[in-house]
Amino acid sequence: MKGRAVWVIAALVGLGVLAALAARLTSAANYRFQGSVIEPALAAQDFSLQRTDGGLFRLSELRGRVVVMFFGYTNCPDICPTTMADFRVVETALGPDSSQIQFVFITVDPGRDTAEVAQRYAEAFSPTFIGLSGSEAELTPIWQAYYVYGSPPGSAGGGYTVEHTTRVIVVDKAGNFRMTFPYGLGPGAMESDLRYLIKEDQ
Repeated sequence: MKGRAVWVIAALVGLGVLAALAARLTSAANYRFQGSVIEPALAAQDFSLQRTDGGLFRLSELRGRVVVMFFGYTNCPDICPTTMADFRVVETALGPDSSQIQFVFITVDPGRDTAEVAQRYAEAFSPTFIGLSGSEAELTPIWQAYYVYGSPPGSAGGGYTVEHTTRVIVVDKAGNFRMTFPYGLGPGAMESDLRYLIKEDQ
């Protein structure tokens, strides 16, 4: 009788595990990303750039975290500060889970944005954000790997402008170039997708 009871308990536990797994798979199958998913996902091109603290930023060293990258310039009057401000809203909304995400700003205007300028700009939105720059020779292969364009600096109405890609690049925990967020998607939608990617495979 005792053996039968043990078997029944084990069976119930097994069914519980299977039910939980099925629920999780169903939830995953039903989730609809708000951003633009890259299918199949591409292996994210690794790169490294010097940081202002003397260390080296290497994308591959962030494996296990979701990396959110935006390519812009610090003198941008609208798109860049709006996107970076949205990142700050997302980081705040994620709370403790934000530790599993790294937000990165990379310049498309290295002639004016030194590493120090890029870092100060990123930190103005959050002390956890990373700002990066480098020489044009260092940055060009990175721009190309992530389909980023940036026009030569020009003037408009006395201002300083650089036409550039406005999409946000998302690299998942496995190191895959997983999706992009179009400009104007909004922090709520970004938070939802990032929260899903954080929990994925846990």
